[in-house]
Amino acid sequence: MGKLLTEVQASYLAGFIDGDGAIMALLERHGEKRFGFRVRIEIKVTQHHRNDVSWLLALTGIGYIRKNVRCHEWIVRDQIAAKRLLKTLAPYSHTKNKQIKIALEILNHPKQTLVDLTAMARLADTLSAFNVRSKNRRRNYAAMIQVNSSRND
Repeated sequence: MGKLLTEVQASYLAGFIDGDGAIMALLERHGEKRFGFRVRIEIKVTQHHRNDVSWLLALTGIGYIRKNVRCHEWIVRDQIAAKRLLKTLAPYSHTKNKQIKIALEILNHPKQTLVDLTAMARLADTLSAFNVRSKNRRRNYAAMIQVNSSRND
């Protein structure tokens, strides 16, 4: 599950993500989950040239590269890998330290009841407020869960 990073690599990567990355929480419909939803953490770095993100995959051994319309993205969606990466980067992050703390709280939160899911969705809403691009398309995930869950759950 990824490579161990040296202190220098971890601090450089933390700075790179601080400047050009995003730490997001996504609420996804998931039919196999008890309440029909799951909250996932996603770490993303977007750059114009593929070489500017492909080294992240080589360095960490996690995630994947996706070509967008005008850019390339390194994306980490595996929750175990994301948790390990965020724990590694936390001591070195400056601008995204609050986002890392919230993301780790989501990743460590129990996922057994509707109350747990709603609490994670509220944390996802808090995390999305930090992301500049999310402000215009921000959703209230906690409200989505309340609307889509039955009173008997």
